[in-house]
Amino acid sequence: MLVVAFVVLPKVMAVAQCAMCRASVENNVSNGETTVGASLNMGILYLFVAPYLLAAVIGFLWYRNSKRKKLVSTT
Repeated sequence: MLVVAFVVLPKVMAVAQCAMCRASVENNVSNGETTVGASLNMGILYLFVAPYLLAAVIGFLWYRNSKRKKLVSTT
């Protein structure tokens, strides 16, 4: 039951956010602003890269710490 909630709920929230972003872009384009789409794309890329960058930093720190512990335990 809990697994279903974790699988279904993020998709529902994501669909709602896409509709909000689309409405915002359509409103701004109809007012004559054309740079909003490029800014929105950069925001999406930023949100896409941030979790992977965080995971890479945590993985590197974990690797470095385990390597350091292995060197200390062998000497």
